[in-house]
Amino acid sequence: MAASDETYAVGVDFGTLSGRAVVVRVDDGTELGSAVHAYPHAVLTETLPDGVTRLGADWALQVPGDYVEVLRTAVPAAVAEAGIDPARVIGIGTDFTACTVLPTLTDGTPLCELPHFAARPHAYVKLWKHHAAQPQADRINELARRRHEPWLGRYGGKISSEWEFAKALQLFEEDPQVYAATERWVEAADWIVWQLTGSYVRNACTAGYKGLLQNGAYPDPAYLSELNPGFADFVTTRLAHPLGALGSSAGTLSAEAAAWTGLPEGIGVAVGNVDAHVTAAAADAVRPGQMVAIMGTSTCHIMNGTAAHDVAGMCGAVDGGIVAGLWGYEAGQSGVGDILGHFVETSVPASYSRTAAARGISVHEYLTELAAAQRPGQHGLVALDWHSGNRSVLVDHDLSGVVLGLTLSTRPEDVYRALIEATAFGTRTIVEAFDTAGVPVTEFIATGGLVKNRFLMQVYADVLRRPLSVVDSDQGPALGSAIHAAVAAGAYPDVPTAASAMGRVTRGVYTPDERAAAVHDRLYAAYTRLHDHFGRGGDDVMHDLRSLRREVLSR
Repeated sequence: MAASDETYAVGVDFGTLSGRAVVVRVDDGTELGSAVHAYPHAVLTETLPDGVTRLGADWALQVPGDYVEVLRTAVPAAVAEAGIDPARVIGIGTDFTACTVLPTLTDGTPLCELPHFAARPHAYVKLWKHHAAQPQADRINELARRRHEPWLGRYGGKISSEWEFAKALQLFEEDPQVYAATERWVEAADWIVWQLTGSYVRNACTAGYKGLLQNGAYPDPAYLSELNPGFADFVTTRLAHPLGALGSSAGTLSAEAAAWTGLPEGIGVAVGNVDAHVTAAAADAVRPGQMVAIMGTSTCHIMNGTAAHDVAGMCGAVDGGIVAGLWGYEAGQSGVGDILGHFVETSVPASYSRTAAARGISVHEYLTELAAAQRPGQHGLVALDWHSGNRSVLVDHDLSGVVLGLTLSTRPEDVYRALIEATAFGTRTIVEAFDTAGVPVTEFIATGGLVKNRFLMQVYADVLRRPLSVVDSDQGPALGSAIHAAVAAGAYPDVPTAASAMGRVTRGVYTPDERAAAVHDRLYAAYTRLHDHFGRGGDDVMHDLRSLRREVLSR
């Protein structure tokens, strides 16, 4: 194909702290340009943008205007870096962290943009890691178990405080005025497509995984009324909306959005998607048994299966949740890169920072070097990776982190290595849950920012005792969104066909070392004992401490 005949697709990945845009060639997925725009307000965990209105424990909010700035800045910058004629772009696709959800008016206006709600926390975007709705999630689960609700098994027996219903119930109970003004309860994945096209289309992925939509139905009004009588009409008045299939077109780029992005008005806009699920296309991992781990601040594990099975602690099993014709499964870890980042920010001596700076490397790189020089088991530690709660398989965000075995000879690199190992053990727990439930994992494929850490990846290969494949892209979700954009624009008949042509993966990059794996087996056994003691054994000390913290902070 001559350069003058090439066509391109744009993918935009809206992450936790920034939005990333990538321009790819439609015929083979080659990435030609990319750009990143950090959200000016980042994540609001202590106060609203006014700097005065304080937030409670476990809150995590965002400002929707930051997402539009990604369209205004990152997309034109990526196109400029690619050096292409924007007129040759045929489609744009987007993905989001989930469940990231916001209240809006019927025209899509976020309530936080209304002056009289600017100082009301519940009017803002609730980010995926907003865990303040855990009490509501607990009640949702307890009532569903008591009523034998059929949808609960599709979520491994528990729904998360991160999801649509728990966050909405918290809104209803804590700020009835904002709830009354809420005309649409919208996933950010759909809100950004709404901004691009001018029309609201609810994507099938978040509806199924985060919105409890199973077999074409949401939880019924009788169940919702028993949760709280005033919540009975939540689905019918604020949530239910026509669905868009993944890979289909949500509409065309509006004149306003064309002016923001510099792309042609009228090009195809793909139905929204979740960052993890869209990445399966980038990895060309749309066949049963191929587990894709998107490893960043948190990790999401997604894979396809041929039939529906109940997997303990999974985040959901959704018919067509990743690609049409297969059951898409999701599990995850609420903290991975966040845990390592928190340790570096709060627990590393100044001498380490000075040494790293003198060598021109980051503290993460310096600690990785020191940790990699150790033999497995040398540190004498085992940790639990629950600093942001446990998403899978326990589904309990009131759990917390543990490091066991500390002595006066313990060094920062020892703890850093133990935390890396803990996240790998958490992933092994998830993989074993799928294998045990009859949804075997046949290939493990990694992508995301943590893939750049070769030592970490080798630890995962050793702990999992299986080869690790790697997506050949620094922007896996954005590439996946571009692939969906190409399908929505009509360049390919379906997502699997497009993934085969445009997906980029190298198989078996890391292979397990048997000696290291044997030691990690022993550490994993210790991890499992701690995991079951605090997560399943009835020891409520973690919950008691979390309750005390909430009580003190609420005074």
